Amino acid sequence: MERHRIEPRPDWQRTVEEQGLIYPLTRFPDDSLRPYWDESAYYRFTLPEVEALEETVAELHALCLDAATHIVEHDRFAELGVTDPAVAAVIRASWHRRAEQPSLYGRFDLRYDGSGPAKLLEYNADTPTSLIEAAGPQWFWMEERFPGADQWNSLHERLVDAWRRQAPLLAPGPVHFAHSEVDKLGEDQMTTAYLMETARQAGLKTALISVEDIGWDSLSRRFVDLDLRFIRTVFKLYPWEWLVSDSFGGNVLETVDLGGGTGSTCWIEPAWKMLLANKALLAVLWELNPGHPHLLPAYLDGPRLLKSHVAKPLLGREGAGITITEDGVPSTPLDPQEAYCWQEFAPLPDFDGNRTVLGAWVVDGEPAGLGIRESSGPITDEYARFLPHVILD
Repeated sequence: MERHRIEPRPDWQRTVEEQGLIYPLTRFPDDSLRPYWDESAYYRFTLPEVEALEETVAELHALCLDAATHIVEHDRFAELGVTDPAVAAVIRASWHRRAEQPSLYGRFDLRYDGSGPAKLLEYNADTPTSLIEAAGPQWFWMEERFPGADQWNSLHERLVDAWRRQAPLLAPGPVHFAHSEVDKLGEDQMTTAYLMETARQAGLKTALISVEDIGWDSLSRRFVDLDLRFIRTVFKLYPWEWLVSDSFGGNVLETVDLGGGTGSTCWIEPAWKMLLANKALLAVLWELNPGHPHLLPAYLDGPRLLKSHVAKPLLGREGAGITITEDGVPSTPLDPQEAYCWQEFAPLPDFDGNRTVLGAWVVDGEPAGLGIRESSGPITDEYARFLPHVILD
């Protein structure tokens, strides 16, 4: 794994925007615009490195499924912050019937510098983004800059195949694709539109809708779209913890289809993904697999004997609310109203002042590709940059 400088293409911004990445720039607090898509450098991997990472991701995914089984069988929902019995019941039922429910994708965030085993930082299993740039623009960048090279990237083909394989699990009618209008950058909308396109290529009928436009028909007790069609299957780029806590959360729990026509609306990702999209999973993984080479020590009752550690909110996103403690000195105070997972601090590898995290994708349960983000500080946050990669021996 090496970082190399390279001259950006003359018209790079227009190029990636035409490929669906309509948010190539990030606005910083000083109101400046800086590249989010950053092709002034790239990461080079060898084929053996990528093959080892694929094996790591497959192993981590299997460990996570085992941990989910443990949480359900030992009724440890409260440790995930799930205190509503109705929510816990739906998660439990969804897990037991998971083979009957479609599940599309997830993203592991890994610490890796090319010199030792990759370490799991977290699993974004419910609403992961940075998908468009990983699936499309970086592939086209490689074809233009390194023709004949390769890349760990079968995302698009695997997404289309996943829809095709899971089509028998879907109810008749269009698959609705929902995103929230709260997103002003357009990332959620474009990610949803991209996934809708992969479903279309798999032969499915689709419809785009915002979460805010989903209606509730009190007579039929079903969710409907703006044309008053029943919403039978819906992919939502909207976290489950928001879905069940919104004003219509009770209706979601009442009508969720767990497979085989058990309810009126099938949600993708399914409810059991709440077991994996929670930082408490990190502590359960360590408890069940202490000393595992791809895991970091993690606990739910405090840092214990960890001298340097990271306190992560159980449902935090994009680095929000994270506190790093080094040598007993915390970077920020903890929120007393927040529940945390404490994980051993493993500083991100530093490549010429750039802190790097690998986003390894899983599609339909199989390793599918890689996206790389860089940050200037120790936390990968909303100001991180996306860089392409290439496999060259």
